[in-house]
Amino acid sequence: MDKELLRVVIILIGVLVILGILILHFFKTLRDRGEVDDYDEADLDNPDDDSGYDEPAESVSVDHLIDGDALLDDNAIRPPSLKQRSELPKLLKFSIIARADEGFNGETLFAAFERAGLQYGSVQVFERLDKNRVVHFTVASLSQPGTFPDKHLDEFYCPGIAFYMEPRELENPVAVFDDLIETIDILAEELDGEVWDNLRQALTAETIAELRQLLH
Repeated sequence: MDKELLRVVIILIGVLVILGILILHFFKTLRDRGEVDDYDEADLDNPDDDSGYDEPAESVSVDHLIDGDALLDDNAIRPPSLKQRSELPKLLKFSIIARADEGFNGETLFAAFERAGLQYGSVQVFERLDKNRVVHFTVASLSQPGTFPDKHLDEFYCPGIAFYMEPRELENPVAVFDDLIETIDILAEELDGEVWDNLRQALTAETIAELRQLLH
């Protein structure tokens, strides 16, 4: 065979191979598109068909997250707690220290506590109670053993009073904290005392804001 003819034959074979590859690719593309179209049509015809995915082994109920008519009231949906109770401070303590050398007198204290809405408890300390008689915070004496006598009040004196709040035990610690700070402010002014934090330093607005943020 002539060399020139052989070269022509080889070129023709190469062209045919390339054409064959292109044709195969063309038909494969058409077939793939057809399968996709068939799948889409099947989905439209059978919208409830779940053959395309595995069904979960069991359904998850969210009914416990919704109160009553939650669909009618957005506020009825219970939002997830921003902070777990275990992350809240276990105890908050503040105190009011008497400016007078003799301290606070028992009769003066009882009268001020009554005006502030505090109640004298069975363990001889004062408490802020809600309508269900749940203790929000406690007020104790800074004289040992920390209680207030129920008689001879005119003879009782203490250098100051202490306020205790347990955020982890409360449903709404932020609201209780606000009430506590307001009560401390009222009593400090009425009794003429200085407000201290748990480090026995003057309670500042900055410290109050930081503590309040911890309760969110």
